[in-house]
Amino acid sequence: MKGVGIAALVMWILAAVAGSYLFIVNGGLRRQGTKITRFPVTVVLGHPALALVALATWVEFLLTAQTAYAWSSFGVLAVVALLGFILLTRWLTGRGGKHARGAEQEFPLIGVLAHGTVAILTFVLVLFTAIRVSRG
Repeated sequence: MKGVGIAALVMWILAAVAGSYLFIVNGGLRRQGTKITRFPVTVVLGHPALALVALATWVEFLLTAQTAYAWSSFGVLAVVALLGFILLTRWLTGRGGKHARGAEQEFPLIGVLAHGTVAILTFVLVLFTAIRVSRG
């Protein structure tokens, strides 16, 4: 099961890279001074902060092989996914709709798709690994 756990880690890192690109380079922090985001600040900051907490817990699981760390990581990751879904739905309604204002309007579709795809793969791999280690 170590291989799937490592695969989840690799996907997680790819999701973090794509998310960092969206957050820092193409809108988030760089444009906060000139364009105001319509996303709630707690969601914008909570999504990556909790993702880092979950990632650290996952690394601890990989180092110790303790089931509690796998499930803890998955639990926090589920909250991260919920916050990501909130960001996605706000972004979708903003692309040309009545909320089309702010820095998030300029997020590139390919960046959002890349981040979302590897994030979903991460979620599935973490869940699969947690279930497998629980069964022994």
